[in-house]
Amino acid sequence: MTPTVRDADQTAVEDLRETLRGTLIRPTDEDYDEARGVWNGMIDRHPALIVQCSGTADVIVAVNFAREYDLEIAVRGGGHNVAGTAVCDDGIVIDLSAMRAVWIDPPARTARVQGGALWGDVDHEAQAHGLATPGGIVSHTGVAGLTLGGGIGWLMRKHGLTVDNLLSADMVTADGKFIRASEDEHSDLFWALRGGGGNFGIVTSFEFALHPVGPTVLAGPVFWAADDTAAALRFYRDFVQDAPDELGTVVRLGTIPPLSVVPEELHWRPAVAINACYTGPVEEGESVLRPLREHGTPLLDLVSPKRYVAHQSGLDSTVLHGW
Repeated sequence: MTPTVRDADQTAVEDLRETLRGTLIRPTDEDYDEARGVWNGMIDRHPALIVQCSGTADVIVAVNFAREYDLEIAVRGGGHNVAGTAVCDDGIVIDLSAMRAVWIDPPARTARVQGGALWGDVDHEAQAHGLATPGGIVSHTGVAGLTLGGGIGWLMRKHGLTVDNLLSADMVTADGKFIRASEDEHSDLFWALRGGGGNFGIVTSFEFALHPVGPTVLAGPVFWAADDTAAALRFYRDFVQDAPDELGTVVRLGTIPPLSVVPEELHWRPAVAINACYTGPVEEGESVLRPLREHGTPLLDLVSPKRYVAHQSGLDSTVLHGW
């Protein structure tokens, strides 16, 4: 009969704690509730153990312990997944959130990114060299979850999905082995990773291709009243069909957020927004976006030249942790 964590005596758990460089958290620990929380506040799961890893060695130790005691594993990168897959009941959470290092190779235009990094970490380091890769539209999204799920972002019309820019992945497999998957090594596993979510192993670091972007882009949302939604979407359908690849857009239906740049009388007003990011020369962007900005009667036009990293984090305050 396979032992479970309830069968593990205190010595086994303490041995695990001593083996780790990172931190082991149990339900009786003071920081347990904080450690088990994820972005979606509706998720309320209670793992038996949380291993906050300091590096790949801790991941290997945690996987081997989980296998020995037949524990369900949840892997936490940024903890942003709406379904709450970063935490489980009664199992073990292998938490990579302390592993956030990013290394940029400017001549090669590549980035090596640890599995717990957020997209804001990547953008901050890459933009120091005028580089970026497609990476979501909220900067506190985790790199791992977004990448392994495919990954959309402002740059995808020109540079594809996040996963199209993945060059290799260092990972720990279910049998506790450390391998690198790429087009040249374990190519079948590399194929499976790109869209397979967290089902094929725990990625401890990613290698991405980078592209020249910014540092200044022409970006921001244009809002129309909710009653104008149908007309705005019909216009958008035709407008975006022939738009240049440098233009990334996202449509949002909802309310106007109460940001400081929004007049108070428009706070929470139902609206449709077309949020744009043009990564070519700003002067070209002004011409490309003019038809969009002049369509109908916008309630608010927040398109302006800004730093790419500022645009990447512009929606952060509208998707708060714990909502």
